[in-house]
Amino acid sequence: MKTRIHVTLKSGVLDPQGKAIHHALEGLGFSGVNDVRAGKLIEIEHDPALTDAELDQMCAKLLANTVIENYRIERGA
Repeated sequence: MKTRIHVTLKSGVLDPQGKAIHHALEGLGFSGVNDVRAGKLIEIEHDPALTDAELDQMCAKLLANTVIENYRIERGA
């Protein structure tokens, strides 16, 4: 089974990578982009018996810095 974990910065946390992407898009002539926020996607291949609670613990303990980041777990098939 594959699960995707989307990790993003909480609103209000500065995102220098997002700002750099936004600036680069403007430099390439793309207009109309008001803001960019960068995040990360983590894909985990695992045994189907792994519980939602265990996935949540993985995120809280290692995969996301819960002080400044949010995460969303998307279980696949």
